[in-house]
Amino acid sequence: MAKRSSSTALAGPLIDQTSPLRTFLSRTAWIPARLDVLRRPAPLVGCHVPHAVRRTVKMKEKYEHDVDHSSPSPEPRAGVYGADPVTQYSDAYHDADVFGDEEGHQIHYKTLSWQLVAVLMIAEIVSNGMLSLPSSLAVVGIVPGLVIIVFLGIFGLFTAWILIKFKLRHPDVHNMGDAGMILAGPFGRELLSLGTIIFAIFATGGQLLAGQIALGSLSGNKLCLMLYTGIFAIPTLLFAMPRTLDRLSWLSIPSVISIIVAGIVGMISAGLYPTVGRTTNVVVSSSFVTAFISLTNPVFSYAGHFMFFILISEMRRPQDAMKAAWTLQVFATTFYAVFAFVLYWYIGDGVASPAFSSLPIKWQKAAYGIAIPNFLIAGSLYSHTAAKLLFLRFFRHSRHLHSHTLLGWSTWFLLVFIMNAAAFVLAIGVPIFNYLIGIAASLFASWYTYGLAGAFWLHDAYHDGGGVRAWKKQWVMATLNMLTLLAGAFIMVAGTYVTIKSIVDAYRTGLVGKPFSCSAGG
Repeated sequence: MAKRSSSTALAGPLIDQTSPLRTFLSRTAWIPARLDVLRRPAPLVGCHVPHAVRRTVKMKEKYEHDVDHSSPSPEPRAGVYGADPVTQYSDAYHDADVFGDEEGHQIHYKTLSWQLVAVLMIAEIVSNGMLSLPSSLAVVGIVPGLVIIVFLGIFGLFTAWILIKFKLRHPDVHNMGDAGMILAGPFGRELLSLGTIIFAIFATGGQLLAGQIALGSLSGNKLCLMLYTGIFAIPTLLFAMPRTLDRLSWLSIPSVISIIVAGIVGMISAGLYPTVGRTTNVVVSSSFVTAFISLTNPVFSYAGHFMFFILISEMRRPQDAMKAAWTLQVFATTFYAVFAFVLYWYIGDGVASPAFSSLPIKWQKAAYGIAIPNFLIAGSLYSHTAAKLLFLRFFRHSRHLHSHTLLGWSTWFLLVFIMNAAAFVLAIGVPIFNYLIGIAASLFASWYTYGLAGAFWLHDAYHDGGGVRAWKKQWVMATLNMLTLLAGAFIMVAGTYVTIKSIVDAYRTGLVGKPFSCSAGG
């Protein structure tokens, strides 16, 4: 079916294609609502309005009403305006989203299929974070550890569903900052934008450190650690340069393959060479601080939801986003649980974090070497995300967004360079950087992955469904999302407390090295 403009679909043949009224409608019928308002059009009172214009407004309201926002499917019910519901929904969404109609532009962003989005999600989330999971089982035991991993995976699927519904309800949301504008105005926008940038930079630095460990393992740590980090930072910078995620999505395919194969190699190694005299426990009694560390590891292993809005914004069919989320969460939850169990079972309570460092040296080198593409692409995705947020802030709705202009490309290169340079300097220059990653994750990932989803659902239900009465009518969902909001707050407070205490203990025991040190111990 040929794509029709929204105003033509709404107004139909009642309006002559060359009339002034037709021109007026083409410019005004589907202008996106302001992020801080996002309400249905107010009734036009006290003035004469042509019948065709009144009909257009009413039909737009009917369209919004007929989209079932309580359902996981974003498509409107069949029969609305006599058009195919999928095509009609697509037209309305793409007219209102951040990139708009890309026909005739030089740079096209909305090119991703849901399969490639799933690959990007897995490449970004299933990475170095999983290497800490076996040590979590050593802290609390097999049963509690696996229950936490599986529960958080299911919980992450639920919050992904809420985030996707929110994005489809608000197509002009491109990132968490835009969503913050809806929740709390300019303050919310700046807070969540800043949080996204900080967390993305710190996550990029975390991948640089993972690359440092991998290169050090492969070479026997014969070079200065800063040099390993610098070597790894160069391809991470280069891979982040493409303007569209479509280019990165194809690089993400070998990234996903590499982390899967690396994990399998690690499990085979642990099974072939189990630790002699190892001890394992079904359940371990631990202090709150120690036990909560085992919770934060899987929480942060699932911490990638802050990129979902950006990923969905570059999809051809955003209504397929939930398929990608299902693929991600089912794969990640299964792979995490199996990997954590196998390595803990064969290595025991002495398993290191990262877990590959507990393998025999030859197998350790093989696992780290195979995982390097994943560490590279994950770091590139994080820095790309931080740069893309600012780039859209600067050039939204301008020709520099979709055209090959000198200002557009020079700004993009500069932003990507700044994000990667900041991650590199922090990784090598701050002795407690690993702990700062934990603080950043506690402050922001706890909300982006879990807590904010509850706030988004409660906001939309309140404003679109009749205030508190909507919460009472859907009391089960309202309760779940209030608990989600509280869970985000709990993880933030407890995670920050535990990380700060770990920093204090590290300083007290002399584990903190010196800035810009060539050795791990400073």
